[in-house]
Amino acid sequence: MASAALREKQAPIKEQYKSDPSSAIVTLSSKGTLDSSSITCKLETGKAINEAKQKVAGLHQKAGGDDPEISGELCSGDMLLEALVACAGVTLKAVATALDIPIAKGTVTAEGDLDFKGTMGVDREAPVGFTEIRLMFDLQLEQGQKVEEEKIEKLGKLTERYCVVLQTITKKPQVKVHLLGRQERERGVDEYLQWSHRA
Repeated sequence: MASAALREKQAPIKEQYKSDPSSAIVTLSSKGTLDSSSITCKLETGKAINEAKQKVAGLHQKAGGDDPEISGELCSGDMLLEALVACAGVTLKAVATALDIPIAKGTVTAEGDLDFKGTMGVDREAPVGFTEIRLMFDLQLEQGQKVEEEKIEKLGKLTERYCVVLQTITKKPQVKVHLLGRQERERGVDEYLQWSHRA
C-alpha cells in the first residue's frame, strides 16, 4: 500500500525530470549567524521546524516530500548543510578568539547543488549527492579595531583546517555500511538478513 502510494506520488516527478532534465537541479542552502557574545553559531530554520520538539528527516519536495513548512520535515541534504554551517561558524569563532580578531557579527552560508535525477534513479549517469558546495563567511569586525589582512587570511586557513564537518566532506573518510534485517520466521525464532559493504 505505502509502496504503491510512493510510486504514484513520484511518477509525475520522474516524468518531469525525463522531459525537462534541468528541473531536477536544485540548490539547497543553510545560513547561520555569529555575534560577539559567545563562540556559537545560530542556525536559521523555518518556523515549523524551529518549533518542532524533534527534527524529522523526510523526502525533499523534489523527491515527492511534503512542504517542510507544513510537515516540519527536513531533507537530509539540508541537515548536512546545517551541520557544515554550524561547525564552520563555531570553528571560525574559536579561531578568531584565539587570534584576537574582534568579530562584532557575521553570517555563515552554505549552498549545495543537487541533481535529483540521480537520487530518483531517473538517470543512472547523474550523480547522487551534492555536485558542488559553497561555504561563505561575511564578517563585520568591531568598530575602531584594525585587523591586518594577513590575520584574516590566517583565520580563513585555520577555520578550513580545523572544521570537522568540512574536513570530513573534503577528505573522504573510510565508510563501512552494515544493514541488519530481522524477521520472525516462526514463533520465538528470528531470522537475520545481513548486508555489509565498505563504501
